[in-house]
Amino acid sequence: MNETYSLKEKWRQFLAVLLPILISQLALFSMTFADTIMSGHASPTDLAGVAIGASLWTPVQAGLTGILMAVMPMVAQMVGARKQDQVSYTVMQALYLSVGIAVGVIIVGGLVLDPILNWMQLESQVRTIARGFLHAIALGIIPMFLYTVLRCFIDALGQTRVTMFITLLSLPINVLLNYALIFGNFGLPRLGGIGAGLASGITYWCILLITLFVVNRVHPFVEFGLFSKFHRISMKAWKELLKLGLPIGFSIFCEVSIFAAVTLFMSEYSTITIAAHQAAMNFASFLYMVPLSISMALTIVVGFEVGAKRFQDAKQYSYLGIGIAVVIALLFGISLLIFSEQVAGFYTTDIEVLELAQHFLMYSILFLISDAIAAPIQGVLRGYKDVTITFIVALISYWVIGLPLGYILAKFTSLAAFGYWIGLITGLAAGAIFLFGRLLSLQKRMIRSHS
Repeated sequence: MNETYSLKEKWRQFLAVLLPILISQLALFSMTFADTIMSGHASPTDLAGVAIGASLWTPVQAGLTGILMAVMPMVAQMVGARKQDQVSYTVMQALYLSVGIAVGVIIVGGLVLDPILNWMQLESQVRTIARGFLHAIALGIIPMFLYTVLRCFIDALGQTRVTMFITLLSLPINVLLNYALIFGNFGLPRLGGIGAGLASGITYWCILLITLFVVNRVHPFVEFGLFSKFHRISMKAWKELLKLGLPIGFSIFCEVSIFAAVTLFMSEYSTITIAAHQAAMNFASFLYMVPLSISMALTIVVGFEVGAKRFQDAKQYSYLGIGIAVVIALLFGISLLIFSEQVAGFYTTDIEVLELAQHFLMYSILFLISDAIAAPIQGVLRGYKDVTITFIVALISYWVIGLPLGYILAKFTSLAAFGYWIGLITGLAAGAIFLFGRLLSLQKRMIRSHS
């Protein structure tokens, strides 16, 4: 990444980092979307099984890969401080740690999966598909975690276009494998929803192999010589990675799991309400890819500037990213006000579901604006390696404010299902305000101490 000074150069540099990340995130979202849609075309039972399996796996996967995201600010700061010689050692230790975490997940998952599925009291066919889906996707856990580390290394160097191309390559692989394994094409057995899990597991191996080729053969990654020297496992290095990574992972887990919890509470309402909620939440998740991508880009550029001790530049990047996120959120919000019926129509033709989904989409506008502030600030704070506060704020805003308030509003007012959304929006807004205050005090302290 080049040193930049003028605001115009910063704008250009930031967009060069951001746009490939955004395309990558949308492509990854499309993979999950393809799993869901194609399983639904197999049968409603397959769709239900995949939905249950995914709702169990996604929070765990998001939280644990979040731990490994510590690599991104660490490498960005090293490169900014011109300590390139330390990068290889840090990345290798993170790769060792990722294998350790992956093996742990497989062992623990094998022990707790059946008791959890039994507790959920599912129909026998749905239970079989959910169990098979999770067993199949487990084949890809080790390569997925290894790839997460390598992706963070590549992105931290500002080479986000490379991970974009790798992700775009993996998308047709995943869709083709889904087509073959879910429906039994090309002479393969018809596995239904279980095939979606197997397709994802094989895709992760393909992504890892492509990435290993890139970091060993392509400039500038080859210059870091990641695999040219053997490094022993270092508990001290693991401790440093976990000190930074655990708060990141727990923050992401708090955020992702809260939506799974709300979906669980929603089960007491009618099928129409649940379908409308799921449609609006799916679209809100799709739009969230924008502030999430801005957050990841900010971690890279801010981490680089902090490593170089250019704290005024880091501050300018912060507000540039937050400003872009807020403007885009407002544009999305206006578009939803105008086109809510058309958006709801993507998901259903049922008149009752359509009308209710439109109401939920109105609430999602407030989600968008809160996310546009909170997510970029989280990315900035990670760039500063200030992550513990982010975890505490996520825990309080979602689980202490958001969910209890949502439950009270849903149970004891006429808002019913909408109460959960208002609770989550309130918690998220409170978190955004607190994080903004934290960012202001941190930036002031950093600039003052190095002026």
